[in-house]
Amino acid sequence: MVQALPDLLRTSVRFLGRVLGDVIRAEDGEAVFNQIEDIRRASVGFHREGTAAAATLVADRLEGLSLPDTVRFAHSFACFLQITNIAEDQIQRRRGRGDDRPDTLAGALRSLEAEGVGVDAVMTLLEGALVAPVITAHPSEVRRKSVLDRQGAIADDLDAFENANPADRSRLERELMRQVSIFWRTRLLRNVKLGVGDEIENAVSYFERSFLPELPRLYAHWLDVLGEPARLPSFLRVGSWVGGDRDGNPFVTQAVMRQAMARQSRAALRTYLDQIHALGAELSISAGLAGVTPQLQALADASPDLSRQRADEPYRRALSNIYARLAAAYPALTDEPPARPAAGPAEPYDGPDALRADLQIVLDSLLARHGQAFARGPLPDLIRAVEIFGFHLARLDLRQNSAVHARVVAELLKGAGVCADYEALDEEARCALLLGELSHGRLLHTPFADYSEETRREYDILNAAADIKHRYGRDAIRAHIVSNTTSMSDLLEVYLLLKEVGLFTPGDPARTQVFAEPLFETIADLRAAPDIMRRYLALPLIRQLVEPVGIQEVMIGYSDSNKDGSYLTSTWELHQASLALAEVTREAGLRLQLFHGRGGAVGRGGGSSFDALLAQPQGTIGGRIRITEQGEVVANKYADPELARQSLETLASGVVLASLRRPAGPEMAAPHGALMDSLAGEAMGAYRALVYETPGFADYFFAATPISEIADLNIGSRPTSRQAKRTIEGLRAIPWVFSWSQSRALLPGWYGFGSAVARSGAPLSQLKEMYEAWPFFSSALANMEMVLAKGDMAIAGRYAGLVEDRGLADRVFGQIRAEWDRTTEALLAITGQASVLEKNPDLAAVIRSRLPYIDPLNHLQIELIRRRRAGDDDPSVLDGIHLTINGVAAGLRNTG
Repeated sequence: MVQALPDLLRTSVRFLGRVLGDVIRAEDGEAVFNQIEDIRRASVGFHREGTAAAATLVADRLEGLSLPDTVRFAHSFACFLQITNIAEDQIQRRRGRGDDRPDTLAGALRSLEAEGVGVDAVMTLLEGALVAPVITAHPSEVRRKSVLDRQGAIADDLDAFENANPADRSRLERELMRQVSIFWRTRLLRNVKLGVGDEIENAVSYFERSFLPELPRLYAHWLDVLGEPARLPSFLRVGSWVGGDRDGNPFVTQAVMRQAMARQSRAALRTYLDQIHALGAELSISAGLAGVTPQLQALADASPDLSRQRADEPYRRALSNIYARLAAAYPALTDEPPARPAAGPAEPYDGPDALRADLQIVLDSLLARHGQAFARGPLPDLIRAVEIFGFHLARLDLRQNSAVHARVVAELLKGAGVCADYEALDEEARCALLLGELSHGRLLHTPFADYSEETRREYDILNAAADIKHRYGRDAIRAHIVSNTTSMSDLLEVYLLLKEVGLFTPGDPARTQVFAEPLFETIADLRAAPDIMRRYLALPLIRQLVEPVGIQEVMIGYSDSNKDGSYLTSTWELHQASLALAEVTREAGLRLQLFHGRGGAVGRGGGSSFDALLAQPQGTIGGRIRITEQGEVVANKYADPELARQSLETLASGVVLASLRRPAGPEMAAPHGALMDSLAGEAMGAYRALVYETPGFADYFFAATPISEIADLNIGSRPTSRQAKRTIEGLRAIPWVFSWSQSRALLPGWYGFGSAVARSGAPLSQLKEMYEAWPFFSSALANMEMVLAKGDMAIAGRYAGLVEDRGLADRVFGQIRAEWDRTTEALLAITGQASVLEKNPDLAAVIRSRLPYIDPLNHLQIELIRRRRAGDDDPSVLDGIHLTINGVAAGLRNTG
């Protein structure tokens, strides 16, 4: 019998909790252990009983802690919640093995076959497909890399323990205890602020640990699943913003971008060199015992390895040739020599295609002379890795705000005597001027002008991008994302800047090596996006640029649209914009590639990736999608290689299924669409009335959440606000969502829905019908339901107690509490449940098991914040606050 998830989780958590308890006893003594255990039992008791007496017992235990005890307790509960995460991930690892799940490629094939869609249709889709998770450095990951490494070591030991025979378990438990002991004494908090260089190292660590080894293995598995096709294109790839995203981050410079690409290349090329060396050691086949192809013999004859011991071993000599050529290319790409020298000098590879071609010669000879025994294994996996990762590892996107582009273009035009005040021009005049400048080869930039620091920085970065493409290959950089796109000129400005560094070439036809791609973020921008793109794609110049590739990418932002207009409104506007953009690109004879700017929290587009893909509007995926992976979600999905493989397959299978499954009917019944328009409008009205129209709301937010204390956390290189003033408008979406998560109000993930249902007058029967039959609506409500399960209005009310103006606190929190009640009531009525997550008992049990450990951290956080804001500057107070933030984030998991 398969053990139920709550039972499995309870068993694993108890075992790891016991190991942690033993470590605390051994290192800190029985008294410390008993103090922590008393609070834990009291909190668990309160969550079981819910009585006033139980609540008083918890409060008494917490209030009796000294400051040092408080800090130690916060550390212990944060550690326990991290241990719980390890246990959960271990269960996911076990449950995710095999192809029985629907969110595997095999599962997608089964579902499609049941609808009459065969493997041939899947292969046709994959020929033109692109599925790309894009790693970003957006800051909501509070764990240090050292902590993640220790969690990985504990997970490996736990896996070994659970699969060991009884004779080995005692030894493995001792090793597990050793790792937990190191974890217990590892500092959970960073003591210095992250720099972009640290973010680069963190991102590359995921590539090295998970993507590089697991993606080739996944493709090898898919060949079996698909019935051994002659060719399986490398449609699943990886991207990165780390080192290229300079929107609001002055620390991303041309030197940083070069550092990012060199570090990525180092990771890829090291892997290739190590694997080529290992293959050379393995392939000891003698020419006297087996023949080789002429191409392989030529490769061997060109080897710098002149050892007589290997004179009759052509595969070893061929591989030593390949190794020498790659080692010769290594220093120019990585800024350091290879760790293991080559057998002799050789001509460096000029790109990954040449390396792949030589490796293919080796494989073809093995297949020709030895048959299919070599069709799977390290050499085919290495060839696949080179095809996927090239010399650049992950495609690096550039990103900058449109306002910066406008200022830089204005300065260049003025300096060249073309236009005295570009920013004073209206949109029509701007476009006419830009198109004129893009029609000829004259450059605006001169080395003799005294440009502003901003213009110099942008010019240097684009120059570096041109050099990176030359050194690392055409796929190293392909897109320049334009944040805050509100007009055609925002995109044309990028091409003018690209022309200055040779990445855009005027002519008939014009050509570009990097594509300007819009990011539509706010509600107004999403609504304007189809008209902007229709006019943009009608420009003859743009047709010349995009028709050869046949694809137009458009990025849509979840975070800012949510912050602008509420969860429900953002979700609906993104849905509508996606449909309209797909139609616009079809009209232009192009394919749409949507780039979804999702975060970890529901308020930033988080939730189940598989369900989100299946809920996408019909006709908007078509086998091509890119999705940002941000904050703590990156570690949750990709820190562990096996979970990474599951996550990648989930993404790929969701895209295949969403692209090819037969629609049950039209995208939506007309009345459903009209009702969603009404609901979205009412939700936005209720949300904006609170956030942007309530006097003093910004003061409430800054007082009733730990936003100020989060700003002091060393979790990212970017500032939390775009401007110095304390305004909601100037605050970035990430700390906005993160702060509400910490206070357990989680407002961005639900506010406005209850009012929308009440004010729209929608019949409950129609809302129920939408929930049962429409994946978009059911997915939206499922994500919101998860948020409500993690929220707690009683705790949020205690955070409201931090607001000094009691009238303001009562007024704003009263509105929040009333909307929470309306939203919960509406959700339960529509889903037909008596309680939140009643129909999803596994998730309910997982969340419920964490609350006794999260809630005390919230209570301690409130008291420590109160002390700090009252003037207590003891460093331990801030340490305690940050430890509680760490623990709450670990407990909630998707907080930013």
